[in-house]
Amino acid sequence: MGHAHEAPQDPVGPPAPGTTVYDNHWTKDLRDSVRYSAALLALLLLVDWVAGDTTPWRGALWLALAAVLFVVLYPPRVRAGEGWLASRGLLSEHRVRTDLLASVHCLDGVGQRLVLRDTLGGRVEIDTRILLDNPGLWHRLAEDARVSEAFAAPELRRVSARLDRETALTVFRLSGLE
Repeated sequence: MGHAHEAPQDPVGPPAPGTTVYDNHWTKDLRDSVRYSAALLALLLLVDWVAGDTTPWRGALWLALAAVLFVVLYPPRVRAGEGWLASRGLLSEHRVRTDLLASVHCLDGVGQRLVLRDTLGGRVEIDTRILLDNPGLWHRLAEDARVSEAFAAPELRRVSARLDRETALTVFRLSGLE
């Protein structure tokens, strides 16, 4: 927050050159993961208290279970600058050079994921929803990937078409034209 190299993120326009763009929804997602974990812990302790089975060992078990839920729900912190994209999890950060992409693959499933690999061996896997919710991140990735378009073009075009389609649907929905 408030770093000198950060620029205010305009939800419509591209990011300013030389700035780092971040996932705008990360703090909300982090708060949600803390809330869900705390709610699970409170619920389990309440059930134990009502049943009269409260013991320190059971409390420790419920705390461990809530901690596991937090680790599972912890959102990756995605950020991008000129020529790179990074995803920081709870313990490690993965970084890829977006101007040196060697491959781009979409993993379909419940949540569509984008796997980026660069020629230096870097690998990042992110949810495409992050790109949809953060046009600055998408713009930064698309601009840098044009340099390595021979490698990444088909998959990025597919993701771009999906993002454009969902953006148009959102605009129609918000304007009442759906």
